[in-house]
Amino acid sequence: MSHSFFHLAVCFAATIGQVARAENITPPSEPMSIEELVTTTVALNPELRFYEAEIVAAKADRHSAGLLSNPVLSSDVGPMRTRDRDGNLAGEGVAWSVSVMQAFDWPGRIGLRKAIANRDIELAELGLARFRASLAARVRTLAYGLFASQEKAIAADEVAGRLRELKEVLVQRDPAGVTPLLEARVIEATELSAQRQASEFALALESGVLELNAIRGLTNTASIAVQPVQLDFRPVSDRAQLIALARTNNFELRLRAVELEQQGFRVDLAKNERWPSISLGPQIWQQNAADNQRSIGVGVSFPLPLWDRNSSRIQSAKARQIQAETLLAVAQRDTERQVAQALATYATKLREMSRWRPEAVAHFREAADLADRHYRLGAVP
Repeated sequence: MSHSFFHLAVCFAATIGQVARAENITPPSEPMSIEELVTTTVALNPELRFYEAEIVAAKADRHSAGLLSNPVLSSDVGPMRTRDRDGNLAGEGVAWSVSVMQAFDWPGRIGLRKAIANRDIELAELGLARFRASLAARVRTLAYGLFASQEKAIAADEVAGRLRELKEVLVQRDPAGVTPLLEARVIEATELSAQRQASEFALALESGVLELNAIRGLTNTASIAVQPVQLDFRPVSDRAQLIALARTNNFELRLRAVELEQQGFRVDLAKNERWPSISLGPQIWQQNAADNQRSIGVGVSFPLPLWDRNSSRIQSAKARQIQAETLLAVAQRDTERQVAQALATYATKLREMSRWRPEAVAHFREAADLADRHYRLGAVP
């Protein structure tokens, strides 16, 4: 037999994911489950405050949308002189006037503004929910990757240690000849490759820890270890059912639908604004030149012309509505494509894994131990 049998056994050992103490890996004493990581991360993530503040701002705008504009106080004061028919001065005094005018919107305008503001609140709440879901998904992905990196780093370090011990055995034997020398060099080269893989897995582990700590808002020095995961894969679901669920629950589609509804209210508001607001309020006028005169009444003001077609704003709002409809249609097509693609990938991976034997990893480890033991005894070259 050549050294290929031994090299194959070493490659088998590199696939093992059993937990063992490695020389350069020191996980925390209390590993966390993936769900614990998700819960703590969603609770500690500092970016949540941004989306929560967005909801507060939207609710404040909703309150403002239901209020009338502040009344306008205006006054005039000045000297006044009166003369008789002959032009002689009849009297001097002061004339002044005061008015308070309150602007009233055209009926239905405040309701449309409230509806638009309510959709802003709904968009902000959907944004927060989408961020929470994306954050949880990202943490799960990182946690699974962190667990895989832990297992790979431990296995690769174990293989490198096995090769290191074999190299020491060959050095102690001090064999002569070309074949033993080549075998020693092959083992030494394989050890270097295994050490490089162990270093890469250790770096991937450290990178995952740093990213998780950043998402959680903790210091970069905080250590994280993931508890062993028992994977349970669901059977492949019906494509039509998944697409129907995506149309109902997908955050992107829900956001686009709310934006389209909101844009419809903006079109109605632009049409309503063709009619002007009317200002109404009490007025008082008084003068005390030749005699005292006072006038009390009600003032009304409105812009001219009374009607305003407002065609430019209506046209702009309708164009935005068409854009919102297009974005919703595009988002629906993209979502259906992503669901179909993800379902095909998942089904392919499940079929591939179904051909794996559950006892294969144990057999690989036994083969590696067997090759190692017999090589040390000199039974196999």
